[in-house]
Amino acid sequence: MKCMDLKRSARKSKAKPNGKKPAAEERKAYLEPEHTKARITDFQFKELVVLPREIDLNEWLASNTTTFFHHINLQYSTISEFCTGETCQTMAVCNTQYYWYDERGKKVKCTAPQYVDFVMSSVQKLVTDEDVFPTKYGREFPSSFESLVRKICRHLFHVLAHIYWAHFKETLALELHGHLNTLYIHFILFAREFNLLDPKETAVMDDLTEVLCSGAGGVHSGAGGDGAGSGGPGAQNHVKER
Repeated sequence: MKCMDLKRSARKSKAKPNGKKPAAEERKAYLEPEHTKARITDFQFKELVVLPREIDLNEWLASNTTTFFHHINLQYSTISEFCTGETCQTMAVCNTQYYWYDERGKKVKCTAPQYVDFVMSSVQKLVTDEDVFPTKYGREFPSSFESLVRKICRHLFHVLAHIYWAHFKETLALELHGHLNTLYIHFILFAREFNLLDPKETAVMDDLTEVLCSGAGGVHSGAGGDGAGSGGPGAQNHVKER
């Protein structure tokens, strides 16, 4: 019964039909101290992401990447009914709009739920492919494995960032922001540990990363000179495409 009440409460906070949020300060609700303090554990994630001596690097990357995929997919599923073609007409995060690129490299403009579906379907296909993510003894990882992991992490980051940017109100209503924060910290620290995400790619969420991760492992802003996600004057008037 409580879950239904929470979802009804969250439904009231859906974005307007044009996909835009009403006010900049509301879009940054995830930066409010009362929300950034929420965690499901106080564990030092910096220690958790370090490669154990007895574990092969590719095995470590494969295990963690698969785990992040499942957790991010689950986190998105909690707000998926609020992420529709009407509320999220584009896959947007702050002043950045993402496009999907098909197998032929053709840019595809799509709604946020379509983009997320493309991401989850493509990652699911990779992590269940024995030629890419081998699980049987004696099987070798492909030479392109690390580049594939970087591609997966980039797409999963887009999903996490969209949840914060467009659906944090719903996440709050469902009382799942502590889970989201914990997942974000773990994911970002792991990606930084093994250089899986370009700082320019994550700059759009540097303000959140600084707040959540600086005390969890010394992650500092990786913003480049483009100023993405800075939130400065006029930032919302310039839309970047990726």
